Amino acid sequence: MATPTDPDLRATLRSGLPDRYLTPDDIAEMFEVPIETVYQWRKKRTGPPGFRIGKHLRYDPADVRTYVTERKSANRDAA
Repeated sequence: MATPTDPDLRATLRSGLPDRYLTPDDIAEMFEVPIETVYQWRKKRTGPPGFRIGKHLRYDPADVRTYVTERKSANRDAA
């Protein structure tokens, strides 16, 4: 459960992403998917683009926002 000092990552996705690189756990929480799904997205290159810092996987908030915007546009166009 989030404490008052912990940001609600789903609300953050709607209102503005944090000013830090995101972890795979952050992505899983934001999209309400299992962490395994995040790793499958990376393997299949279907999710937001990530990058490695040493052995650590991170996501740029700007790339995540672009990914969401593109997905929303694709869904509108398909409807």
